[in-house]
Amino acid sequence: MNTSPNGGESAYKRIVLKLSGEALAGPQGFGIDPASAAFIAERIKVIHDMGIQTAIVIGAGNLWRGSAGVKRGMEQSTADHMGMIGTVMNGLALQDALERIDVRTRVQTAVQMNAVAEPYIRLRAIRHLEKGRVVIITGGTGNPYFTTDTAAALRAMEINADIVIKATKVNGVYTADPKKDPTATRISRLSYETVLANKYEVMDLTAFTLCQEHNLPILVVDFWGETDLFEAVRGNHDVGTLISKND
Repeated sequence: MNTSPNGGESAYKRIVLKLSGEALAGPQGFGIDPASAAFIAERIKVIHDMGIQTAIVIGAGNLWRGSAGVKRGMEQSTADHMGMIGTVMNGLALQDALERIDVRTRVQTAVQMNAVAEPYIRLRAIRHLEKGRVVIITGGTGNPYFTTDTAAALRAMEINADIVIKATKVNGVYTADPKKDPTATRISRLSYETVLANKYEVMDLTAFTLCQEHNLPILVVDFWGETDLFEAVRGNHDVGTLISKND
């Protein structure tokens, strides 16, 4: 286990944190809000200070949704590449917020933009992590037709991460929608098979199947909860939902 300066122990050595682009949007629901970026950076700093090697995969829903373009007749490949470029913008914003609080950070991208970010190279990403740097991996998989969920699963396997942490606004997976059903209860642990059988919406099917086939655990946690992320990486099952081979 890794130990934080505050005495907390981590159950994981290396993680991939999957963030949605909307997390950067702020109250207005679109664009990049500097205050939201600063809040996210502070959350990441907490787990970074625990000694956890942290890679981040971020979406671009705050800037562009390819599905909207496709509905208006745009080519899927064009729409998806626009989304990949959006993830680089988000990555740079988050890098700035992290560097402002003295967290050394590198942005890598699967869509080459050498003037603003490093190309994604697996061994280089691992080396940055080993040196204590946060690595923000952008550009999705570099290919159209794949989501950033799939990118998170793929990169986690490539860099030998212990787990994918899916940051959400809900404290884990519930038996029903807690906003609609007051009797809904949080499920602390699930198997891959149970998630599929009950059609729980955790990640897109391609990403989820990759995790299942390679036995890569998924942790769904409320990123916005005051201590939820911190407690989850310590292995506290009173927060979030851990999805693995055995429930």
